[in-house]
Amino acid sequence: MKSKLITTLLASMGLFAAVGAAQAQTTADRVYVIDQRGDVVVSGTGLCWRTGFWTPAAAAKDPAGCKCDRDLLPKEVCEPAATKSPLAPVVGKPAEEKITLAADALFDFDKSTLRPEGRAKLDEVASKAKAFKLELVTAKGHTDRFGSDAYNQKLSERRAAAVKSYLVSKGIPADRISTEGYGEKRPVTKPDQCVGPKSKKVIDCLQPDRRVEIQLIGNR
Repeated sequence: MKSKLITTLLASMGLFAAVGAAQAQTTADRVYVIDQRGDVVVSGTGLCWRTGFWTPAAAAKDPAGCKCDRDLLPKEVCEPAATKSPLAPVVGKPAEEKITLAADALFDFDKSTLRPEGRAKLDEVASKAKAFKLELVTAKGHTDRFGSDAYNQKLSERRAAAVKSYLVSKGIPADRISTEGYGEKRPVTKPDQCVGPKSKKVIDCLQPDRRVEIQLIGNR
């Protein structure tokens, strides 16, 4: 019994000696006992040893506060809100306006030279374009089914090019205008419409297929 008491006393003395050595390193701004390695001294039950400077407010400022006394400190101290990265500005989708003009309103039948009425229509398009911070203008020419594929392809391309030339003359930069010709490949009328050989009635029926589609793309 006496031997056991001596052992316990020696162990206690060793603990107090370790604590004393650690406390010698404690500075006034630390509220926990620090050992020679710079770690917080803990008891056998895992509790941090506090210095006489300990208060909840001081613990909240101590680097070891959240490790030792998380339950006693305000939640925002140990669980700061995640820093939100600044949101990238939302870039709006470019505005688009599609204008379909009847080729018959722009050109005489089977021609690619703009009529006066056609120029007036394109003046309206140029005016609309000024409402945009323009990125791109597309002009797509189409024809009806009369004539060979090769002929209609060339005619649709010439009409699209005529539209571009006129818009450039109205101040729209040429490098912002693209042209395409589709010939008779993209008709608006259905296959069972406008049937029969070439005649005024059928030509009139196919009018929707003869068109130039103009698309303005940019930001308002």
